[in-house]
Amino acid sequence: MDLNIERDRPEKDDSDIVAAVRAFVEREVIPKASELEHRDEYPHSMVATMKQLGLFGATIPTEHGGLGLSFLTYAKIMEELARGWMSLAGVINSHLILAYIVTHHGSAEQRARFLPAMARGEKRGGLALTEPHAGSDVQSIRTAAKRVGDNYKLDGTKLFITNARNGTMLAVAAKTDPKAKPGYRGISMFAVEKSERGPVVSRNLKKIGYKGIDTCEVLFEDLEVPASNLIGGVEGEGFKQVMAALEVGRINVAARAVGVGQAAFEAAIRYSQQRMTFGKPICEHQAVQLMLADMATRIEASRLLVHNAAIRKDSGERCDLEAGMAKLFASESCAKVSLDAMRVLGGYGFTQEFPVERFYRDAPLMMIGEGTNEIQSIVIARNLLQRHRL
Repeated sequence: MDLNIERDRPEKDDSDIVAAVRAFVEREVIPKASELEHRDEYPHSMVATMKQLGLFGATIPTEHGGLGLSFLTYAKIMEELARGWMSLAGVINSHLILAYIVTHHGSAEQRARFLPAMARGEKRGGLALTEPHAGSDVQSIRTAAKRVGDNYKLDGTKLFITNARNGTMLAVAAKTDPKAKPGYRGISMFAVEKSERGPVVSRNLKKIGYKGIDTCEVLFEDLEVPASNLIGGVEGEGFKQVMAALEVGRINVAARAVGVGQAAFEAAIRYSQQRMTFGKPICEHQAVQLMLADMATRIEASRLLVHNAAIRKDSGERCDLEAGMAKLFASESCAKVSLDAMRVLGGYGFTQEFPVERFYRDAPLMMIGEGTNEIQSIVIARNLLQRHRL
């Protein structure tokens, strides 16, 4: 497999990159994913290959050393990774959310300082947004950032932070003006590089799925961060910065759901042609055929919604409605498809001899991550009311 993808290629179809990722998944990920997942072991060698493929710079502009891929191509790549092991797409997602914030909202100096190393995978990032008492309600965060001379001092606790232990930097949301009304106007974003001073990665959280990737609690205890690391150099801009970046995250999560659903469907339709009951393969039983037809239809509809959201993002327009629809429908479909795949496999689907049980355990994460589906429904409804205002 050729890992030396040309970075300065002219604008063209990026099917070569998608094909390279597919080959990597088939050769290195699928044969090893379940074993690593059951041990909850971080996939260092797979991450190294993703670094060689340039995936840590997938959407980072070419002038900063990235591949400069469209979000449509990015979605296709995330689907391929998730088809092999959903956790791998999570390693890239949080990193590129940080990269998006720096690219579109950082100063020229910040872009030059952070993006080339991020594109090479030397700096690997995460998003420190959620807190023990503040998930989807972002404006309720309590982590504080107080200006002291040329630094800010950060104090607070973040929870469910991907890449916290194995990454090197975090995009941290903190209140620079805790008295601001409404609360979101007081939020600022900081690029925080890990060092011996902190932040403290206190513990890894144990999960039913989404294993092998670090999901941690992170403590900020009077941590000094240079004022030059305030994204964009202006306080109070953090909420709109992270909301735009979360559109990228929702496209990623939706694409992951398509990948996991596709993997579950492939396992089910393969098994249905091999398993014999009452003298014929179970795929010839109408009850199984109905499930397979529904699974394939849901996956294809999900894929089209994801591609639609990605294309709108590529156009430079806000896509919170489209990304919300894609994330909502794809994740709910993935949950149903993974359960139906388990039903097709019967008892074998309930064992660790087949990967379907892993797909089933991974599926709920997509309904919760990057904003719960209940929040997505509210976002969708509000956007629809704006677009169809009387």
